[in-house]
Amino acid sequence: MVVYKLDEHGRTVWQYAAAVLAWLENGVWLEAFFGRDDMELGYTLFRRGDRFVETFYADRWYNVFAVYAGADGRLKGWYCNICRPAVITETAVYCEDLALDVWVTPTGESRILDETEFAALDLSDEEREQARTAVAAILDLAGKGELPR
Repeated sequence: MVVYKLDEHGRTVWQYAAAVLAWLENGVWLEAFFGRDDMELGYTLFRRGDRFVETFYADRWYNVFAVYAGADGRLKGWYCNICRPAVITETAVYCEDLALDVWVTPTGESRILDETEFAALDLSDEEREQARTAVAAILDLAGKGELPR
């Protein structure tokens, strides 16, 4: 499976290989490994080899990546992308990212990220409302301890 991260205009920004863990009624559950140089984000560090268990939905305006340390398997947290519903085929996932993200720690603390970048996008009022609703849904799942692992 190849995952295509697209910008809000549908242009490919990044692509990577992932393995299918399970097909969902409304999406797919994938496993991928961080293959870039280490990235210090200020709230967590993504290291080469970290394991990402990624849930993409064809009917939701977000996806959820459970991030595990490659060295010891410890859950680092959840990286949640606000995006248009994914287009999922048997061989690929296409996800149009809307810049806005949510980071949730293993203890349930959350942080909304990239609000300035989101505000700068040329989106319709309906898309902005969908994005705000998606953030609320993620925060609700995080508060209940129900983010996918």
